Amino acid sequence: MHPWRPLSVPLAALLVAALTGTASATPETPAAPATPAIKVEHNATQPVFSRADAILQTVFVEVDGTDSDGDGADDRVAVDILRPKETDQGLKVPVIMEASPYYAPGNDVANHPVDVDENGVPLPAMTAAAGRLEAGPFDGYYDNYFVPRGYAVALVENLGSARATGCPTSGAPNETAGPKAAIDWLNGRARGFDAAGAPVEATWSTGKVGMIGVSYNGTLPNAVAATGVPGLETIVPIAAISSWYDYYRANGGVLAPGGFQGEDLDVLAKYVLTRQNGQAACGALIDGITAAQDRVTGDYSPFWDERNYLNDVRKVKASVFLVHGLNDWNVKTKQFAQWWYALAKRHVPRKIWLHQGTHMSPFNLRTAEWLRQLHGWFDHWLHGIDSGIMREPQADVEIAPGQWGQHASWPLPGSAAVPLHLGPSSSLGLLPRPRTAAETFTDQKTRTAEQLVEAVGSDPNRLAYTTGVLPSDVRVSGTPTVSVRAAFDGGASPYLTALLVDYGSDVRPTGALVSTGQNYCYGQGVPGDTGCTVLRTLGTATTPYKIVTRGWLDVRNRHRPDRTEALRPGKDYTFTWDFQPTDYLFKKGHRLGLVIISTDHDYTLRYPAGTRITVSPGKSSVRLPVVLGRLP
Repeated sequence: MHPWRPLSVPLAALLVAALTGTASATPETPAAPATPAIKVEHNATQPVFSRADAILQTVFVEVDGTDSDGDGADDRVAVDILRPKETDQGLKVPVIMEASPYYAPGNDVANHPVDVDENGVPLPAMTAAAGRLEAGPFDGYYDNYFVPRGYAVALVENLGSARATGCPTSGAPNETAGPKAAIDWLNGRARGFDAAGAPVEATWSTGKVGMIGVSYNGTLPNAVAATGVPGLETIVPIAAISSWYDYYRANGGVLAPGGFQGEDLDVLAKYVLTRQNGQAACGALIDGITAAQDRVTGDYSPFWDERNYLNDVRKVKASVFLVHGLNDWNVKTKQFAQWWYALAKRHVPRKIWLHQGTHMSPFNLRTAEWLRQLHGWFDHWLHGIDSGIMREPQADVEIAPGQWGQHASWPLPGSAAVPLHLGPSSSLGLLPRPRTAAETFTDQKTRTAEQLVEAVGSDPNRLAYTTGVLPSDVRVSGTPTVSVRAAFDGGASPYLTALLVDYGSDVRPTGALVSTGQNYCYGQGVPGDTGCTVLRTLGTATTPYKIVTRGWLDVRNRHRPDRTEALRPGKDYTFTWDFQPTDYLFKKGHRLGLVIISTDHDYTLRYPAGTRITVSPGKSSVRLPVVLGRLP
């Protein structure tokens, strides 16, 4: 049944004529303007709206029930929104959201010292300032590309940063509540205000949101998706964290993100504390983080557990387009893999890109194809268009610079664990398990893992084992593990570090991006932002070896990461732990190597040198998820 509405003029005139028996001219009236709508051609939204004329507004959204700075008022996040002007004429659009604590320049903060005494107490040391990428509002590509296609872009300043209130906590629930509140506001479930304090409603929003971002900005989508908030239809976490423990710890040991030795949760919180009166409002809270993070034992604890989004993966209702660099040692590959494995168990709609880069955006690596797939992804999940993206292969994997393959899933289908046992004469061999004498090395803290790998012949500070020449290419896809039978005697270092090495000269990515000199225009430009970029590719260099992946263990946590257990000196124990997940091709003619050390200079704490470690090779092994080729 339709609600009452006035008769149209032409029909009213006809009724008058019928009742009076007289003819009446139908008056000319302008037709009501049509409500603006998106344009879809070839199963894709088209750029029909003006980026230059887009509406910019700022809304301060109340985070109901969260008062992390203890001022008696609910925290608020600042949300900058860019939307087509037609949204003031009835057009309703979905939102692409990037939440971040980095929209204001970060603070200079000293990292923790990593040279410690035998009890794990820091020694006096010079420390460096933590360096982080900064992002300015609308300086990316989302606005140029997606606003003309019928999307709004929302940038959320997270708690404790810039114009937001509250306090940063490096991953605790209050930080998740900020962007979640912005999604609630877009769906009419939270209160928003303009700068003058007047209420603001998102009458132009369809309520559908896709979150995207790199690093911290990609971690927040994981966190918010784990709340199951209605309206969050999809997330695109790029180089993102799934558990903060695995960012700053590994298997019971204190560990640094690559390139930021000595950084920890409190350092990051201080870095992003850029709100007004931040130290006065949040200093005590951050002091509590410093105490609770525990840089002595490295044990998992309730403090870390509340920052583990895997705990709530069952609540994830959003689809997931996951992206990660296989050479990212900042946010290590375990972060994407454990999240991906958990999503797969729950059959969450998902897609994955794995590239040969480091900690970077795929926009910088494979620009046109990235935009094509991301466009199809957002069109499907936010506009409900059958773009075909869900019928494409699930996994895009770059196996060498510029060499991409598409696969049905990841790890690659057919991957199976193959055991390799440490053999005599510094060799690796397949079953049967060889019998060989014990071998010993002594820990040191000054030489890097790379220097120890490069050492020729026997070396007092490491053990190295290699296969024979590989008779064919061998592709490893998934999470390798290592098991070492060893005894610790003397010294203080509790670490075992395993390095999986590709020995053989080859052209390999350096981690740097190199300009191709080719200009590519992807979207509508505005003054100060052309909507164009210079295409780039990964830089390469010929190197004699590559550390493919690493794994770390605090041997005091040999049974579980939340419990420290002392070792008896000289007693043999079996230690088993994981490497960082990988997808790597060992080429025919190369040798596959395993190097065992204790202190990893660039990642672990550095205890006094001198710990003596005796390994039983015949009772030690590595298991590789091999999908292609055979080992000697």
